[in-house]
Amino acid sequence: MKSILSVVLFFLALSACQSNQSSKPMSQTESSIHEVVIKEVIQVSGYTYLFVQEKRMERWLATPPIQAKEGETYYYEGGFEMVNFKSKELDRTFESIIFLEGISTSPTLADGSETLVSPGATTIKEGKKEIQITPAEGCITISELFSNKESYEGKMVKIKAEVTKFSPEIMETNWIHLQDGTDFEGDFDLTVTSPEIVAVGNVVIFEGKITLDKDLGFGYFFPVLMENASLVK
Repeated sequence: MKSILSVVLFFLALSACQSNQSSKPMSQTESSIHEVVIKEVIQVSGYTYLFVQEKRMERWLATPPIQAKEGETYYYEGGFEMVNFKSKELDRTFESIIFLEGISTSPTLADGSETLVSPGATTIKEGKKEIQITPAEGCITISELFSNKESYEGKMVKIKAEVTKFSPEIMETNWIHLQDGTDFEGDFDLTVTSPEIVAVGNVVIFEGKITLDKDLGFGYFFPVLMENASLVK
């Protein structure tokens, strides 16, 4: 399953969108591998903002958290451009910023067979973690949700799970990945949108409405999504 910010998610990153803000995927001509040199690094919760130079061009990038330093060289491909992007955390508007799934210290995408990933970061689809969650009363498991997703469409459900990724303020909400150790045919990671703030590693109970086949455009499609979820105290 994909999440945003990270390029959006991205992948996928990211502070709340404003009404005058627009977005677009990078075009095919722009999606070749870019070699950039870091000129400035800004760390915020959930993201790293990088001001980079590519030949004679300068631009801002947003990636999953990495420990980048000024003067270092990185490579990336594609991305999701946000225009007039307002970062609440920095109280700053970026005229243009490109959100990436990841960035690499080597051009590993030359053959198109791999995904560039930030050192220490994860791709949009989270890898399965060794997690064992004791079921809570009134909750269903992630495997049960995916195995019977049609029956849960449009309904409110509760899930107890561990937070494996937290991406704040993307499209005016927070994007959260949950895992509880269960799996149905390779689906083990649930994406949740919520105004709640949680930390990676927290075991939480979320209650939210299940939406199926959510298409946000630009290739971001969610077969199962829990929307506008709240923490169960």
